[in-house]
Amino acid sequence: MTGPEPFGTRLRRAMDTRGPLCVGIDPHASLLHAWGLDDDVAGLERFSRTVVEALADRAAVLKPQAAFYERFGSRGVAVLEQTVAEARAAGALVVMDAKRGDIGSTMDAYAAAFLHPDSPLFSDALTVSPYLGFGALDPAVEAATAAGAGLFVLALTSNPEGSEVQRAVRADGSTVAATVLRHLAERNAGAAPLGSFGAVVGATLGDLSAFDLAVNGPLLAPGIGAQGARPADLPAVFGPAVRNVVPSVSRGVLRHGPGVGGLRDSAARFADEVRAAVA
Repeated sequence: MTGPEPFGTRLRRAMDTRGPLCVGIDPHASLLHAWGLDDDVAGLERFSRTVVEALADRAAVLKPQAAFYERFGSRGVAVLEQTVAEARAAGALVVMDAKRGDIGSTMDAYAAAFLHPDSPLFSDALTVSPYLGFGALDPAVEAATAAGAGLFVLALTSNPEGSEVQRAVRADGSTVAATVLRHLAERNAGAAPLGSFGAVVGATLGDLSAFDLAVNGPLLAPGIGAQGARPADLPAVFGPAVRNVVPSVSRGVLRHGPGVGGLRDSAARFADEVRAAVA
């Protein structure tokens, strides 16, 4: 009996048919207020449902940021569960932006929370941190593989502080980021049309030709829009790997709410610009 269809296969199809774009769902207080909503659970639910209504039937990927839900406690997590379920039911792939990373039984528990099909938070992919050692992610790798889900591993993030760890040089002369990318390439070896284990690589970082981004997996690229990167910048940043880039935009789309039409038009413009840039 064959297992579930791998995340990489589903992501490639979604990007090819819906456009190569991920829209973040980041309901921070200032954005709720900009939409005329209160910074409470009711505002959180209204915001999330509006984004799902506007985009889940047309965007390739939606990426809720777990922290903005967790700050409201159990009621906020309930809204997150609802958001994930409704987005997936409408056809979007959901990447849970939770950046989990730990060891042993704790990593097992994180994997069960986000990558087990019976979990109310089950997502198509999860962002994870490798900085307790890449091997510590094995429980998440195994859970994702069994469920047909994926991982996006922090590799070259856009925040300035990230370089002190990610570009640190190991005893063998390679950088930490290069080591993370190598591990990903090993786990994606032989996968077609695309592996399920991707890297998070900032779109604002400029020339990355010093790094081998050919990991045969997706590259989640935050920084498009409000952070300053443009779709036209992607080829210069990602080089030959640009076709596997999943550009992520949050405020650049969300600021056009709360109207459904404004959200849809903005997301469509970004998707068209990305298509033109990576063609």
